[in-house]
Amino acid sequence: MVKITVVKTKPYADQKPGTSGLRKRVTVFQQNQHYAENFIQSTISVIEPAERQAATLVVGGDGRFFMKDAIQLIIQIAAANGISRLVIGQNGIMSTPAVSCVIRKIKAVGGIILTASHNPGGPTGDFGIKYNIASGGPAPEGITNKIFEISKGLQEYHICPELKVDLSKISKQTFEVDTFKPFTVEIVDSVEAYAEMLRDIFDFAALKELLSGASHINVRLDAMHGVVGPYVKKIVCEELGSPVNSAVNCVPKEDFGGHHPDPNLTYASELVSAMKGGEYDFGAAFDGDGDRNMVLGKHGFFVNPSDSVAVIAANITSIPYFQKTGVKGLARSMPTSGALDNVAKAMQMQLYETPTGWKFFGNLMDAGKLSLCGEESFGTGSDHIREKDGLWAVLAWLSILATRKQSVEEIMKDHWQKFGRNFFTRYDYEEVDSDSANKMIKHLETTMFDPSFVGKKLSSGDKTYEVAIADNFAYTDPVDGSVSKNQGLRIIFSDGSRIIFRLSGTGSAGATIRLYIDSYEKDPQKIYLDPQVMLAPLVDIALKVSQLQETTGRTSPTVIT
Repeated sequence: MVKITVVKTKPYADQKPGTSGLRKRVTVFQQNQHYAENFIQSTISVIEPAERQAATLVVGGDGRFFMKDAIQLIIQIAAANGISRLVIGQNGIMSTPAVSCVIRKIKAVGGIILTASHNPGGPTGDFGIKYNIASGGPAPEGITNKIFEISKGLQEYHICPELKVDLSKISKQTFEVDTFKPFTVEIVDSVEAYAEMLRDIFDFAALKELLSGASHINVRLDAMHGVVGPYVKKIVCEELGSPVNSAVNCVPKEDFGGHHPDPNLTYASELVSAMKGGEYDFGAAFDGDGDRNMVLGKHGFFVNPSDSVAVIAANITSIPYFQKTGVKGLARSMPTSGALDNVAKAMQMQLYETPTGWKFFGNLMDAGKLSLCGEESFGTGSDHIREKDGLWAVLAWLSILATRKQSVEEIMKDHWQKFGRNFFTRYDYEEVDSDSANKMIKHLETTMFDPSFVGKKLSSGDKTYEVAIADNFAYTDPVDGSVSKNQGLRIIFSDGSRIIFRLSGTGSAGATIRLYIDSYEKDPQKIYLDPQVMLAPLVDIALKVSQLQETTGRTSPTVIT
């Protein structure tokens, strides 16, 4: 009989989960007494006691430092709180899209994902705990607020300290827990359920021909030592026949090999330089937990994430899943470029513009209004699950290559010829002093909300833009009528060009200021020009209006996309 212990604790005031769960430095979880236990207890407490006796929770993570310790705590605390069953990925490994898939497949009450996504790992890096609901999507605000409220008043947590489970062997173990009925822990193959789902979505025979047939293409897929490694190995190499050496950095590491597991041009520079050599026709990188992706063509041709979702939308019939389901609607986050809007308009499809955060897409999907969506932050997905899905996006691109028999660059250039091009860039200023960041935003609001600002002409070099709209983006959810305010400062000019500023909450230290610039061009002479050249006047105007450099002391961004 496994004993339950009640441990007295003190509440912490800072356990407010963001869109992506609770993210902190690893040291915060390790050095503050009961910090992880408190948050796990608060999370499990949102499941009604009456429901727990029949409840299954899915548990998995991206392999980062402290994950295995956290999973043992989840096992011990779930048992002591009367949860009936846990389904855990082997060695604790399960990508965020795979957790979403398994929750939906086995009709679990929810899932706990151990990840800080694309943030660095290791003993000095970040750690995160995120709760997903029965739809497979991230917990909405109503539930994350409830977790926070519970955490602020927590006086004790329930735990079975002697309970230890070997995560390395696929098994099913049952424990007799004091006062509750049996508690079952299943360790499952991390990849199988997810692979089975992808087989139903894509034409695997066509993909196998593309990757290993007589006139196959050469690909390079970089898992960045994150969770996607085992998925790429099993699905793309073993099943679809791509050579073993086409997949690199596929062993998940606690510190992601000392790198930042963020698939962009700065942090995935190893892939960028390999692609520039011209040996590979298609390249992709994935983030720590597997929900983000970056696509590159031969010679390092970069596909902007805003363009990526637009190309998938324009070629959606290349994917058998959509032939079966039809296309219910398209959506993008507000900062994402208007490339998808051009496709929606041409194909007469409904388009939704939402705040940043996958939960907004999930609501539309659950209501049957949305099939395909994307964010400029390298997240692309569809209604097959309720998370963005890196490997799904890459197989979608490969399906388009197989159907069109063209290169990535040819597909992209054809797309711009047909729909015009949205030149887009994003400047990230990471770990800015929070007070300076807030001061800059306050100054910008004062300038923008002055009644004389609309109609003002702003110039840089020989370019002049007239302000048409200046606001803080607000969204009314068409499904439940809920309103999300203050989602990003927007300056929209009379020609449709946009400057957007957001403070991001996904980092664990300081603030990240994100500046987005989006400008549409349909002149065939200009559509192949360099975005940084085309957008330089708007970047200059954005920096002048915001006084970002003067206020923060930052002369250049950490990352340019």
